[in-house]
Amino acid sequence: MERMRYEIDGKIARISLDDGKANAMSVPFFTELGALLDRAATDGAGALLIAGRAGMFSGGLDLKLLPTLSSAGLRELSATFARTMLRVFSLPIPTVAALTGHAIAGGAVLAYACDRRYGLDGRFRLQLNEVAIGIPMPSWMAAIAATAIPSTAHVEALLHARAYAPGEALQRGILTGLVPEGGDVVQHATLQSADLLALPRDAYATTKQRLRAAEVERVTALLEGELAG
Repeated sequence: MERMRYEIDGKIARISLDDGKANAMSVPFFTELGALLDRAATDGAGALLIAGRAGMFSGGLDLKLLPTLSSAGLRELSATFARTMLRVFSLPIPTVAALTGHAIAGGAVLAYACDRRYGLDGRFRLQLNEVAIGIPMPSWMAAIAATAIPSTAHVEALLHARAYAPGEALQRGILTGLVPEGGDVVQHATLQSADLLALPRDAYATTKQRLRAAEVERVTALLEGELAG
């Protein structure tokens, strides 16, 4: 089943998530996303935009799937989730998230892994809810989120699992921009990304690597131990 659509317009590649429901994440979801990241690289894209379907960016991991998994299956899903999000976080080209609706748990992580985030105003929620549902936040997830969320909001967003309406997220500097309710956030994010294409690609890639490589290495080294714990 295809959960995603890929297209490239000029130099901006776009991955549109749409499983008809919550854009739930699973190992096949991450495999498909990884293949499309490869495709963007092969196409020589100058930037990547990730969007959801109307009303839903992503609700995170597939909650119906989780109880059916063996311990080995759950470990595989958790490891694949981490490595895929860290890959998005480390992608050598500019990345932009167009939040077409709710971005919860893993959906919020995917948004935070991108370099810019544009939201759509409305009755939507942006939330890392791990602590609220009794899951200690993995180091890799906290590291990604900490680059997108200003330090003044770290406690409420990461430790207290605060749910943000789009306008609140903009006020706190978590979102780069906000489109009025009923607007086209994908088109807006695409237009607002044009300036990224003018940045020299090698300089962008090298600088991004220097900003993030040490932290990615640190949390990757912690991953196996945290999965076992």
